[in-house]
Amino acid sequence: MPLSVRLHFGRAAVQTIANRSGIDLLHIKGDAVDPSVRPFASAGSDVDVMVRPDQVDTFDGVLRQNEWRIYSTFELGSPFGHAQTYHHPLWGYLDVHRLFPGINLPPADAFARLWEERSSLEFAGVSCPVPSTAAQAAILVLNAARAGAGESRDVRRLWTDASSDQLALLEAEIDALDARLACDAALGGLESHKGEREYALWRAVSQGGTRGEEWWGRLLAQPTLAGRLNIIVRAPLVNAEHLGHQLGHAPSALEILREFFARPLRGVREFAGHKRGMSR
Repeated sequence: MPLSVRLHFGRAAVQTIANRSGIDLLHIKGDAVDPSVRPFASAGSDVDVMVRPDQVDTFDGVLRQNEWRIYSTFELGSPFGHAQTYHHPLWGYLDVHRLFPGINLPPADAFARLWEERSSLEFAGVSCPVPSTAAQAAILVLNAARAGAGESRDVRRLWTDASSDQLALLEAEIDALDARLACDAALGGLESHKGEREYALWRAVSQGGTRGEEWWGRLLAQPTLAGRLNIIVRAPLVNAEHLGHQLGHAPSALEILREFFARPLRGVREFAGHKRGMSR
């Protein structure tokens, strides 16, 4: 089955599950982006949805009942803890977002805003809710900030080359979602936020920092003492999920132990290489 067809049916399958269970979700990124926002084809490789935060656990349960299996968890999948990845034998991969990195509005409030102004696209005969075009544009810009490869095609079209009216709508959406810091990271203006709590994390993510710098950024980004203590405890531990994906099987205790001692050495080499690159 062609990837684009599989993704369409995957979106329809996920939406059907949500409809039957009374769950609100919004389809984002990939082929769920309106052509007026991204005219060039970009179906992506998986299905991405945002779920109303207080329905995430319910959605997790019904997905598992319908042959979706967890591939990576919220806690271990990314430095932002924003998405959990599932895999289905027919439909492939699904990223379930409980928040979107860069949006600092409380997750429930952010979803409520996006839901209130939603529209819809049809996939395989099923109507699927999507954010407004302004919100879709904002999400693409924020997503570009995590790509860490300079100005992206999306940023060029949606910001640099946008008309004054288009730019005004996008800026208004960025401000409504309290997403200015991540937006500036995508635009190369992150230094204007130096000293803010999330600055170090977005610097590491958007500019290709070392793993050590990323973990330091995670620590500083935590708003509570409990959150910081959790980061301190987790930082030295091996991400068994990630290691298993690399190995192609569930890691043994010996493989986890070997990785535990290999990580510090890799970290030192990575730090040294990063510093050499900066000095050139």
